[in-house]
Amino acid sequence: MWRRLQTLQRLTHRYHGTPFQRQRGSNNCNYGNRALSSKPESGVPYKTLKSDKKTAPKVIPQEADVVIIGGGSIGCSTLYHLTKLGITNAVLLERDQLTAGTTWHTAGLVWRLRPSDIEVELLNYMRHLVRDVLEEETGVVPGWIENGGLFIASTKERLDEYKRLGTIGKVYGVESYVLSPKETKDLYPLMNVDDLYGTLYSPGDGVIDPAGYCTALSRAATRAGAKVITDCPVTGIQVGVDDFGVKRVQGVETEFGSIKAPIVVNCSGVWSPHIGKMADVSVPLVAMHHAYVVTERIEGIQNMPNVRDHDASVYLKLQGDALSVGGYESNPVFWDDVKNDFAFSLFELDWDIFSQHVEGAVNRVPVIGQTGVKSTVCGPESFTPDHKPLMGESPELRGFYLGCGYNSSGMMLGGGCGKELAHWVVHGRPELDMYSYDIRRFSQGMVRNSRWLKETSHEAYAKNYSMVFPHDEQLAGRNIRKDVLHQILEDAGCHFQTRLGWERPGYFLTTGTAPVKDYDYYGSYDHPQHEMYEYGQRLEDDYSFDFPKHHDLIENECLTCRNGVAAFNMSYFGKYYLTGPDAQRAADWIFSNDVQKPEGSTVYTCILNKAGGVESDLTVSTIAPGDGATSVTPNLTVEAFISQQQASVPNILRLISRLPLKTRGLTVNYKTLQRTFVYSVFKDQREPIHLQIAIFLSSRDVLQALTSSDLSNDSFPFGTSQVVQLAGHTLRAIRLTFVGELGWELHIPKDSTVDVYHAVMKAGAAHGIINAGYRAIDSLSVEKGYRHWHTSLRSNDTALEAGLGFTCKMKTDVPFLGREATAKQKEEGVKNKLACFTIDDHVPLLGLEAIRRNGELVGFLRQGEYGFQIKKSIGYGYVKHPQGQRLPTNS
Repeated sequence: MWRRLQTLQRLTHRYHGTPFQRQRGSNNCNYGNRALSSKPESGVPYKTLKSDKKTAPKVIPQEADVVIIGGGSIGCSTLYHLTKLGITNAVLLERDQLTAGTTWHTAGLVWRLRPSDIEVELLNYMRHLVRDVLEEETGVVPGWIENGGLFIASTKERLDEYKRLGTIGKVYGVESYVLSPKETKDLYPLMNVDDLYGTLYSPGDGVIDPAGYCTALSRAATRAGAKVITDCPVTGIQVGVDDFGVKRVQGVETEFGSIKAPIVVNCSGVWSPHIGKMADVSVPLVAMHHAYVVTERIEGIQNMPNVRDHDASVYLKLQGDALSVGGYESNPVFWDDVKNDFAFSLFELDWDIFSQHVEGAVNRVPVIGQTGVKSTVCGPESFTPDHKPLMGESPELRGFYLGCGYNSSGMMLGGGCGKELAHWVVHGRPELDMYSYDIRRFSQGMVRNSRWLKETSHEAYAKNYSMVFPHDEQLAGRNIRKDVLHQILEDAGCHFQTRLGWERPGYFLTTGTAPVKDYDYYGSYDHPQHEMYEYGQRLEDDYSFDFPKHHDLIENECLTCRNGVAAFNMSYFGKYYLTGPDAQRAADWIFSNDVQKPEGSTVYTCILNKAGGVESDLTVSTIAPGDGATSVTPNLTVEAFISQQQASVPNILRLISRLPLKTRGLTVNYKTLQRTFVYSVFKDQREPIHLQIAIFLSSRDVLQALTSSDLSNDSFPFGTSQVVQLAGHTLRAIRLTFVGELGWELHIPKDSTVDVYHAVMKAGAAHGIINAGYRAIDSLSVEKGYRHWHTSLRSNDTALEAGLGFTCKMKTDVPFLGREATAKQKEEGVKNKLACFTIDDHVPLLGLEAIRRNGELVGFLRQGEYGFQIKKSIGYGYVKHPQGQRLPTNS
């Protein structure tokens, strides 16, 4: 994949003498034998809401329950859905007219098949809204045209990807068909199919008219009592501090007055960072030029489906009797100096850049090469570091929500995301699991890093049409967060992954090294391309929906962990102390499990939401006050807990910050623990009892040789922690593992980490110890049946549905968040249940595979891994009874 993107920059130089040839010194371009204007006023190929009449608002409300800033697809949808939830005292402010900025020039395409079940649900809802709801409700035609969508596969891997998309689509009722080249030609006679493996056809896809859509939404909202105020620029955000010292939104300032409001939703698209600065809130998106051209009439194109040729990185949208042609290039133009008065405006199209899309478009539909261009559209769009929107409440300011950064998909995602955002505002959480869109998925240290933001957003743009392989990694924004063991592990052959900006071990090569180099922008912007890039080559070796080429390396790490000794650098795990006079009371409410345990105890627990959904699973250790000499022995005079999990620390802090009880002096300190790193050593405990003693002795020997502390089972049982001296250093050892084998997590102060690591590896040499990475952890933990946050366990899965009822202290009378919902579900029974599957065929399970019982669809796999010990592919998915009946539960 990275090689394909490297070639895109070179394509520009191959078009001299072709239809898209830039004429130097002129604003005109030749396309075939026709001349065209590329001036901004060429405009979009449909009616807009642009108005030259600027009228100052007659009335500005003094207060509102919610103020939305931005009148595009997301803003209008959020307003509409707020009124559906009963919030009619809501105001939408638009500095120009509705759809100004980016929505007005969108292509308006809706493709419902995505490699994400959440996105399939969001897109399905959007289609339902514009096809079945808005016109009947308002009398305004939202402009839905259902001409279908056609995905082009030029390689076997791409067709495999489409088959996966079609499978998850069937679970949600999205009709689709895999077509042969001949069947594709019959459907689309003007298409060249000579180089195709096949296509995926979804007849229910289509396009939306942005003006009609936003008009329908705003009309319905205003009829319900909401207000839409145009020509009203926002000039400031009012911020205050509540009685608990928490920063909160208090209102919005405009050129025509102020509006008091406890909630503000920033739906300003490209201009969202500008609004964010008014409130000192980070909005990690980058503005870029994004373009398409509209051809003149093409005979025979009428009624054809829209086309996405992902391998050529172009799309072809039916535009009446013509085509709109666009795509994603490797060298887009950054719009660094965003103009606030840029409303219904366009940029001059740079044909040197856009010409990269010509070869693919002409190859797919050859008649394009003999057709003129009627108009060009080059406007601003916003792009984010992971090509996902920015939604939810900012961790920096309570009451300030984001609904922006839609990566040129704001129209197709607008309906579903507006619905979820409205629910988020009203109920404190969305209905669906929107963690991948939640602004809290990023750490604050990264969103304020300009290098990371620009690099990752560029790569997300350039790879928009790339295949989504299970083990792909970013090349951009790397080597920014490295722990003290990074160079040591790199020299040992570590192939790193990146998560939350951190470099963490993925797996280890047995020969050579594969260091991550600085981002080369795929050769764009005068950056020299990396040649013979070992890390990139290793990534490409994993680009498969079959077992990857590194399958044997992962197997060795897994089996060595199961049958020998393996060491994992788990510094990436989030860790924090919870301390204060009310720490126990807060912990009782936050954590679903009973953490009223003796000092030294470690408990696996969940954090639930009000609906009983699992917001996080983690371990909590009750710790004794220390002498303050190191970060693992804090000088605490009150009850304290150290918690850790694999998900983002900011997400945990959000959950704790929303505590619905008053606490005295409660402190959440994770900065101290950022100076502490976690190392884990695991050993086998699967052997029969008469051999277990020997295996235990061998396992413990690695660490026992380095400490005078008694590591026997009686002195250091499972689920406990102790501060020990190991290799002459003070650290905290916790006896638990994420892979299901006997072992310890070693929480080590930063300055001691390297010495302890070398000591552990030296002591383990006699036992065959190896380094291992997260690819092995994923396999090992799934093989043991452990849940993985955001795959087999998400915020709209309850503890009972996930088989985690044992983490809920229902036998006590201690209240906790989500208890009432859990008790009610336990009484009524679950209708959705996590199940484990294995298959006898030696083929991989990757997730998204449909689950059928007696031929009926009952669910799909959330997660798939290969279990090397049992020699089977393993999948986890939630199943439902086809008629919605209750399911048996063991919890």
